[in-house]
Amino acid sequence: MNAESFRIWEGTNTGARSVIIKAYIPEDINQQRTAIIVCPGGSYHWLDKNNEGRKVGEWLKANGIAAFVLHYRVAGIFAYLSHYRVLWRGNRHPDMIRDLQRSIQFVRERAEGWGIDPNRVGVMGFSAGGHLAAMSALYGNTNFLNLLALPSTVDIRPNFVASIYPVVTFHDKRYAHKRSRKGLLGELPQYQVRMQDSLSLELHIPASCPAFFIVNCKNDPIVKYQNSELLDSALTAQGIPHKYIQYETGGHGFGASDEKGTPEARQWRNEFIQWLRAWENEHPHKKETVR
Repeated sequence: MNAESFRIWEGTNTGARSVIIKAYIPEDINQQRTAIIVCPGGSYHWLDKNNEGRKVGEWLKANGIAAFVLHYRVAGIFAYLSHYRVLWRGNRHPDMIRDLQRSIQFVRERAEGWGIDPNRVGVMGFSAGGHLAAMSALYGNTNFLNLLALPSTVDIRPNFVASIYPVVTFHDKRYAHKRSRKGLLGELPQYQVRMQDSLSLELHIPASCPAFFIVNCKNDPIVKYQNSELLDSALTAQGIPHKYIQYETGGHGFGASDEKGTPEARQWRNEFIQWLRAWENEHPHKKETVR
């Protein structure tokens, strides 16, 4: 299933030519469909472009959803193996959230041509990508594009978020995923408490937060399952509509694979489609983009 690629920073002063979105658009564009921007995981060091990228795009397209798989900036393998960012900046926060905000802007500005309802643009992320997806909602009032002189006529916040086995906390040292923290924040002295706390999702749920769908597995060997529990509790405390599913088995990194994970965990795809259809019924089409 072919996907068209777009360089979302083309024509701007941002030299991030490696950043693309791959568009998986259903054939019938004569309807106001939902769109989802997909953020693969990879500890903010690399991207799983297969199970959490291409296969997710194909699955969403098959369900009548326009999918845009985002290849956002990451620290890279060399940063994982070394500490070179002590001397050179490399890729780090806020590069990743800028890429995601730009992709939301990009899709909403072109929504009509793809048959997309600009008021039904969500973000789905996996692992570290789940953290990034959530950031786009929690910190939606902070426009990281402003310093790049990219004025927007559309909202850069998503209308909903799906976080699948997400990284959530850097604040709680018992559960923090250290590799993702390093990938996002860079080397010392970036590991300062204030930065860790400012990017810990459970500490920053706004009253205006959109609806969430969360899935993880109790036997996850990579990202401790308590990350999702912290996010679930924080959303509940703020009264934010959300659905949290915790499976006993499935591990980590299964994405939209039909082989990885377990039959139990692979149920999440059907659960998400059901949740999304219910969300769509509660959010009828509007003529203008929500600001």
